Amino acid sequence: MTTHITPVPTALLNARDHDPFATLGLHSAGKRWFLHVYRPDAEAVDVELGDGTWKPLQLDKRTGLYRWEGDAPLPRPWRLRIGDYVFHDPYAFPPATAPDDLFLFNAGRLRQAWRTLGANPLTRNAIAGVCFRVWAPNAERISVVGDFNQWDGRLNPMCNLGASGVWELFIPGLLAGALYRFEIRTRNNGEVMVKNDPYARAHECRPATACRVPEPSAHVWNDGAWMQQRALSGKSSDWLHAPMNVYEMHAGSWMRHPEPVGKGRFYSYRDLAERLVPYLQQMGYTHVEFMPLTEHPLDESWGYQCTGFFAPTSRFGTADDLRYLVDCLHQAGIGVLLDWVPGHFPADSWALAHFDGSALYEHEDPRMKMHPDWGTHVFNYGRNEVKSFLLSSAHYWLSEFHIDGLRVDAVASMIYLDYSRKAGEWVPNVHGGRENLDAIAFLRELNEMVHADFPGALTIAEESTAWPMVSRPVYLGGLGFSMKWNMGWMNDTLEYLEHDPVHRRYHHERLTFGQLYAYSENFVLPLSHDEVVHGKGSLLGKMPGDEWQRHANLRLLLAYQIAAPGKKLLFMGAELAQPWEWRPSEELPWHLLQSPAHSGAQRLVADLNHFYRNEPALHELDFSGEGFSWIDCHDADHSVVSWLRRGRNGQHVLVVCNFTPVPRKRYRVGVPQRGRYDERINTDSAHYGGSNVGNGGGLPTEDISWMGQPASLVLNLPPLAALILAPSH
Repeated sequence: MTTHITPVPTALLNARDHDPFATLGLHSAGKRWFLHVYRPDAEAVDVELGDGTWKPLQLDKRTGLYRWEGDAPLPRPWRLRIGDYVFHDPYAFPPATAPDDLFLFNAGRLRQAWRTLGANPLTRNAIAGVCFRVWAPNAERISVVGDFNQWDGRLNPMCNLGASGVWELFIPGLLAGALYRFEIRTRNNGEVMVKNDPYARAHECRPATACRVPEPSAHVWNDGAWMQQRALSGKSSDWLHAPMNVYEMHAGSWMRHPEPVGKGRFYSYRDLAERLVPYLQQMGYTHVEFMPLTEHPLDESWGYQCTGFFAPTSRFGTADDLRYLVDCLHQAGIGVLLDWVPGHFPADSWALAHFDGSALYEHEDPRMKMHPDWGTHVFNYGRNEVKSFLLSSAHYWLSEFHIDGLRVDAVASMIYLDYSRKAGEWVPNVHGGRENLDAIAFLRELNEMVHADFPGALTIAEESTAWPMVSRPVYLGGLGFSMKWNMGWMNDTLEYLEHDPVHRRYHHERLTFGQLYAYSENFVLPLSHDEVVHGKGSLLGKMPGDEWQRHANLRLLLAYQIAAPGKKLLFMGAELAQPWEWRPSEELPWHLLQSPAHSGAQRLVADLNHFYRNEPALHELDFSGEGFSWIDCHDADHSVVSWLRRGRNGQHVLVVCNFTPVPRKRYRVGVPQRGRYDERINTDSAHYGGSNVGNGGGLPTEDISWMGQPASLVLNLPPLAALILAPSH
C-alpha cells in the first residue's frame, strides 16, 4: 500500500489560506481517499465511518492536520467528534453560490443581495446550517468566528470565490441566534481585524455589537387590504391627491416604561403597537415616520450613524416584533415611513470602515472620503458592489417589513462634491463640475427600483438646495423622488414667527415668497426634529411674547402648516406644546397635558388633522397651482394673509391668518361664493386655550365685491390666530 504524503499546508497553518477546501475535507489520490481536518483546539478528533462506527484520526505533527485514509470515500456529509461534541464537517460542503448572483452583485444589479450575502440559514444535503458569505476582495484570508467556535479564527476559514471578491463557508448545525463576526487578514500588510457582517440581519443589543444569525420569520401578515390599496394608488398616482400628514417620531423617546429608575426602559415594538396605534388614530395622522430603526451602537446618534443596514435595531425587539408593529399600523389605516441613511456611515473599526484593509465601501481619496460635518465616511456610489449593497438595503426594508416609503436623509450632501467643503478640499467631476455624478445615478436607480418593484411606496428627499426636479421622474431628467422636503418654507415660516409681531410687517415676504416656487416640486412641509435640537429650542420656545402669546403663535403655526399647500410632517412633542427642545434620553412630557394650554394644543392638532383628512380642498391639489389662490397677500401693515384652497371638484375653503396680537374687528375678505360660511377651525377658540374671539360659528356673505371676488365676509379676526371657513352645505 502506497501512503499519500500530504504537503505541509503553510498558508492554512499561518492563517493565510484563501482556499481551505484545497487542503481540508475529503480528497482522493489514485484509488486512495484522504480526509484532512484542522482543529488545533482539539486533543483528539474522531470520524464516523459508513457503518456507524467511529475511528480516531491520526495527527500528522508535520502538517498539523488530523488525517484519515481509506480505500473508499466516507459517507457525505461525514461527521466528526471532539470529546462529546458531534458535528458535521463544514468542509464536506463546498461553495455553492449561483454564478448569476455573483455576476449581478459585481455589476451593481443584485437588489436582494441579503439573500446571497450575510448569514443565511438553509439546508444542504439534508443538513440544516448557515451559509456565510462576505465581499472582501482585498482580504488574504477570512474566517467566520463566533460563540460556536470560541471566536477562534483558525477553525472556520472561508473559501474565496475568485474574481467576485466574495468568500463563502457553510457551517452545518449552526442555530439561529448564534453570535458571529468575520476575522479578516488583510492582503496589504497582514493586519488581522474582526469585522461585523455588512449584511447582518440581527445584532446584539448595544453596547454589545456582534452579529446574530437571524431567526426565520414566523410573522403572518394581515395587511393584505392595505397593501393592495397601496399598489392601486401607486399605479393610478392617487397618492398625489390623497391626504398625507406625517407624525415624525423617535421610537426610543416617545414613551417609556417608568422602571427601572432613571430615564425609564424603552418601549418595545410590540409596546408601541399597543400604545402608538390608537394614539395616531385619535390624533388623525395618516402616516408615521420613524427616525432610523436600522441598527446603531450609540443612542445619541438617534440612528443616523448606522452600522447595520439590514437589521432592525435590537433595542426595541426582534425583526418579527417590528413586522407586528407595521402590520398593526396598516390594519389601522396608517402608513409607515422610515428614515433611511445612504449618505454616510460611521468610522467604527468593527463596522464598514476600511472593511478589508482598503477603502472598500468608502473613497480612498481623502477629499471624498470623509463627511466634514459628521466625521463619517461617504459611500463610494461609483462602485458597483456598493450600489448593490445600498439598493438591496432599500429593497429589504420595503419588501421584508412592508414599509410604505423611505425618507432619504441628507440628499444634498450626496449630490454635491463640495458639500461643506472649502476650495481645494474637494475633487471636481469629469466635467469639472461640483455634481456627484455617481450619487445622482445611484439615486435615480434607487427611485426607479422603488417605484417599479413597490407601486405606491414613496421616496422622500431631505434636500435643502435649489437642485431642480428632485421630485420629477427620471425619464424627464429628474432625480425620481416622490416628494421633497420644503426647507425653504420651513426656514421662512419659522424666521418670520420668531420676530416680535410689531416687526412682522417688515418681513411679510417670508409668508408670500414660497408661492413663487411652491409647485416646482412635490413638497412636504416639515416641522421636523431638526428644528428642536442642538440649542434651537422647541417650536413653542421659538415664539415671542408672554406665555399666552407664545401658545397662540404656536397654534397659529400649526394651522398655517395644515392650510398651506403641500403634504405635512410634524415632529412628536409639538402637539403637546413642549416648552423645551426634544430630549432624546427621556420620554415626551406627557404630564403637560394636565395644563389647559398644552391639552388645548393637542386638541387643536387632532381637530386640524381630522379636518385636513376629511376636507378634499386641503389636500387634493397640494402639488398644483389650481389648488391655491391668494385672496390678499399684501396686507403687511396688519400682518394678515388670506387665501383659498380648492379641491378637484372646485369646492373650496377660506383661510385667514392674523399674525399680530391685535383683534381685527369687521375685517372684510372677498369670497368666491355667496351664502353662509361656517367657521370650521378657529385656533383662538377657548377649546384650544384661546381668548374665544370669533364669528359665532359662521356668518353670511355680503353682496359687496371685494379683492376681485363677487362677495365678501366681514370677519372678527382673533389675535394671533387662524380661521378656516367653508361654505355651508
